Amino acid sequence: MQRFLIILGVLLFAAGVFWPWLSKLPLGRLPGDITIERENFTFHFPLMTSILVSVLLTLILWLSRK
Repeated sequence: MQRFLIILGVLLFAAGVFWPWLSKLPLGRLPGDITIERENFTFHFPLMTSILVSVLLTLILWLSRK
């Protein structure tokens, strides 16, 4: 558990440091993401982004266990 928390902290720190560059990535605006815009309402559901992140995390965790 300690190792997991340390790695999570390092990843969060790295994401904070690299945020100016990470925010320019098209995550959240991929084809397949659902966006509904009305007059006073905007709904955004990042479907493809969620699938992509899930696949990447699964691969990383699978490779780290080997």
